[in-house]
Order: sequence, then structure tokens, then C-alpha cells
Amino acid sequence: MRFLSFFSGFPSRRFPPGIAERLKRELARRDSLVFISAWPADYTRNDSDSDGMHNMFVEFGIPFAQHCVIDNRTEAPRAVRLVQNASCLFLMGGHPGYQLQLIRKKGLEAAIRGADSAVLGVSAGAINMAKHSLDTKESPVPYDGLGLADITVKPHFEPENQSVLSTLRQVSMDLPICAMEDDSAIFLTGNDISYLGKIHWIDKGSICSLSQKDLLIIPS
Repeated sequence: MRFLSFFSGFPSRRFPPGIAERLKRELARRDSLVFISAWPADYTRNDSDSDGMHNMFVEFGIPFAQHCVIDNRTEAPRAVRLVQNASCLFLMGGHPGYQLQLIRKKGLEAAIRGADSAVLGVSAGAINMAKHSLDTKESPVPYDGLGLADITVKPHFEPENQSVLSTLRQVSMDLPICAMEDDSAIFLTGNDISYLGKIHWIDKGSICSLSQKDLLIIPS
């Protein structure tokens, strides 16, 4: 069964131990880690961030034999091969719209959906993994994401930010949202959904701490 992880963000540039333990358990095959940029034209940033993010795995004894990043430099046929042959795909943080444009420009959508690799997404990447994606910095209107799971997330959530919370309450009248604080994660393997960290469930205008009961009503 395919393993999916939705991450909010890691300000310390380290996985929390609980998340690292879960990744070590799930990522038994570690031949190739392929990052997909959300800043496709910022090559220096992409090289630095992909190396730094791979080091987050190395720190906890989860190294990959090789890692690379797909951005505007990557020719479309090679990008497709990289996705198809990856042990793990990691959708990076940045600008959700730019990342989806890159994925569609390189013809990666079908390859990502069809690959049997694990897929991880942080921030923009986690947003884009959803069936119904939401980027509140750009618009309160959801858009079609990659459709890997029917989980709509809001990363970097700060409960005291009343402006963002007001927007999420409005959106939640039609679409429930998992509002994720940093250092949190949602894991999906087949029909099994679990989570770590501080995550809030916003539905029909109401907000509460996410519980396993809430996850049971999320379509798989």
C-alpha cells in the first residue's frame, strides 16, 4: 500500500523524533529520493534545500543512495523517469501554484499518481497532494490538486491568527480542513490514517483539536 505523508513545516530543519521513527519504519526502500521544487527557477535554493532536506533523513539513519531535485533545469522525459523510478517523492515547500505549473509543464501528474513510491509533501507540497487544495495566501477558493488523498490541509497554522482563522471558517462550510501547526504530520497508508503533532479540525465553521474520530470521516 502506498505511504503518504502531509507535513506542515519544520522550522528547526529537523524531523521531530516521532515523525522520524515513522519515516524510518515506512521507508524501507531508499534507492532514490526525488524532490519536486516549488520554486522552479531558483536553482541555488533548490540545490541547497534538497541537500539540507536529505540531511534531515541522514540525521535519523534514513539515508537514500541518491537524491536529486526536479525544477526548470530538468528535461521533461528525464523528470518523468526520475518520478517513475523513485523510492520516495518529496514535494517541497514554496509556492503551490508554481509547483503545480512545474508538474504539469513536465507532464508529471500521471507519473506521480501512478508511481508506487512513497510521497511526502511539506507546506506547498502538502497542499498540492490533496484532491481539493487550498492556498489561502492567494485565494479562499479551493483548486484541483494532485488528488493523492481527499485531505485538505492548511500548513503553518497559528490559532491566534484571527484573519486566517476567519477565512478557514468560511471555507469549511463546504470543505473540512486540517489546520496543521508546524512539526506536525498526517500519515496515510491505504485506509489507515494517523497523525502526530498539533492539528486542528475546522468543519462547518467550528474548530477543535483533531481527533482520530475526525480522521474516520475523511474519504480515503
